[in-house]
Parts: sequence; C-alpha cells; structure tokens
Amino acid sequence: MQRRFHSGRDFRQSLTIEELRAIAKRRLPAFALEYLEGGAEDEVSLERNRDAFEALAFVPKTLVDVTTRDLSVEVFGEKRPLPLAIAPTGSAGLFSHRGDLALARAAAATGIPFIQSTVSTLKLETVAAEARGHHWMQLYMLKDRAVTEAIVARAAQAGCGALVVTTDTVVFGNREWDRRHYSGPGELRLSSKLDVLAHPRWIFDILVPNGMPRFENLVEFLPGKKADPVSTRAFLVQQMDTSITFDDIAWLRRIWPRKLVVKGVLDVEDARRAADCGADGIVISNHGARQLDGSVSPMEVLPEIAAVVGDRLTVMIDGGFRRGTDIVKAMAQGAHLVLIGRATLYGLAAGGEAGVKHALAILREEADRTVGLLGATNLRECHGRLRPALGWR
Repeated sequence: MQRRFHSGRDFRQSLTIEELRAIAKRRLPAFALEYLEGGAEDEVSLERNRDAFEALAFVPKTLVDVTTRDLSVEVFGEKRPLPLAIAPTGSAGLFSHRGDLALARAAAATGIPFIQSTVSTLKLETVAAEARGHHWMQLYMLKDRAVTEAIVARAAQAGCGALVVTTDTVVFGNREWDRRHYSGPGELRLSSKLDVLAHPRWIFDILVPNGMPRFENLVEFLPGKKADPVSTRAFLVQQMDTSITFDDIAWLRRIWPRKLVVKGVLDVEDARRAADCGADGIVISNHGARQLDGSVSPMEVLPEIAAVVGDRLTVMIDGGFRRGTDIVKAMAQGAHLVLIGRATLYGLAAGGEAGVKHALAILREEADRTVGLLGATNLRECHGRLRPALGWR
C-alpha cells in the first residue's frame, strides 16, 4: 500500500518517524546515512526485525473507560513516564554537533535513560553531567582488562545508574557499506568525499570548525592519544576480546556497584545464565541487524525469554522499533523496557536535540493512542492482546 508522507524540510511538521527519516536522508551524506541505517550482508535480519511486528495483530477490547491512560513503568526501582530508553550508538557526533549531548538532554527532559556508547564522541563524564541522573553506560569487554576497569571506574564515579555490557560484537559483522564508502580504515573514497561536498549544511554543523568528531571517550587509552577514526578503529579491532564468557559477566558483577545489564541475548538459556551471574537485566538484541545476518529478530524470541526470566531480570529489547504500536506489542509480549536506536537518531539528524524530543513525542503519542484503542488504561492491561496476523507471509 502506498503511504503518503510529509515531504517538507521542517522536522516539527513530521507526524511519523518515517517522515523524520526522510529529512535525515536529505541532510546526511551517504556514508553517515549508511552508518545509521545499514545492516549486515544481505540485510535479511534488518528486514526481519520489521516483519516481526507486522506478523502480530492486536485484539482490542471495547466498551472500556479509557479516559485516563498511563504509560509509566518501573525499572530498577525507579518510575519512568515511558517504557523507553535511548539505545547506545557509536559516532552520534556524525548526525549532529555533539550528538551524544543532544540525545542525553532529550532523554533527561523526557525522564528516560540515555545509554552512552563506549565509542561515543564525547567523554562519559561530560554526558553524565547533562543527563541529570538518567545516564547509563554501555561497555565493550576489551582484551586489556585494565582499560575495561578504568572505564567501569569512571562510569561509577560519574554516577551512571547502570552498566550495559555488549556481548555480540566480539567478531565484527560484515557491513558491506563500509567497503562501498571507504578505501581504507577511516579513509573515504573520492566519490564519498564528493558526496560530502553536496551537503553543506552537514559540513557547517559537523566539520566546521572542529573537523571530524573524535572519540574523546577513549582518548586516554589510544596510542599517542590520537582519537581520530583511523586510530580508534585500529585500537578496537586489536582490543575486541573473542574469548569472553559468562565468567567475565560474573567478574563485572564483582567490580560494578550498580545495575548490570547484558546486551545481545537471543537464547533463553543465555538469559538464564545472565541471571545466574548476577545480572539485573538483559537486552534482547541482534545489534540492530548489524552483526549476524539471518538471525532471529528480538521480537520472535521475546515471549519465551520473558516467560522464563521475566521475574528474575528486567527484560529489555531493541531492534526495528519505529511506531508506538511496536512499543506496545513488545510490552504486551513481556518486555519491561524498549530501547530506541535509529528512530531517535533520525530525529537527531533532522533537528538536533529538538528533533530527538520530537521523535520521542511522536512515539509517546502513538503508544498512548494504541493503549486507548486496545481498551486498556495502562501497559499491563495490554498483556495477551496479540494474535498471529492471519495470512502473514
């Protein structure tokens, strides 16, 4: 079915995340857009993440007083106004000047957590100060455990409420768009450089006067303290630890004093083991379909995992969320929190901090409407309101 979209350039006129995406596509050079949107290999998992939502249909109740509706959830003992957190994304500074700060401020204004990536372009201390108690920190387990410990200690000192350890990137996924745009690590091809010149607004937001964003969060660990993309990529390729196991999660539990979350879980037995190691939460995730192509979507395995560990862990999920209906479907299947990645990045690229707030407002309005139309007054009442969509391919 052909859908109509607002085709203007003012993000404030956008009614959907897809319309914010259209604005972001115009504003970003191709290499940055591919980084935001791209998946691994044939992008089968990328499509599957979206298809999983379409394969579920709502069963609403009627003649229910839905005048007052509540989208709040309790996560780690704190009440949040929405069942959302902003997912960690490296290189957010490619989409808007000091992008991590814009994301953190928008999250704080909304009252939800912002999860900062280890490979963000701002120091975690800078972002934590602006997040006003809504800051969580994402962590990669590196071969040099002294580096890992230093990041963990900094996060604790900065008051981060949770540590989110990513477990599904020990081998880098095959993202073929890298090969299309780069002649070598961090070196754009001539065609991609020419495309950058066709985006003067991006140049004057990102490159002028400071040049390509640096990975300030890792600068103290990089050889020669060079935090440019080439040096940082080389460091990460060398440092990613392919030997990590659940023993390392138990080690993190011993040195991290607050909530610990394991991100990258798709198997129910792994979810059990995360709980056994002392994790407080998991993120059911296939890394935005950027790692293993052909993997299951998080929504496909959510019901089983939630049924088994939902009373032991805070069950979070990401992957393909673009509508408020998607969020409600996840909550109805047993999720406690939804992590939003690309949707808020489209807002960031379209309008900076205000664009992120607008994206969150769109999702809030859509989720609230969905709850009311389901004949529910809160998210708990939406449980069991789903059926397989008849005839879905």
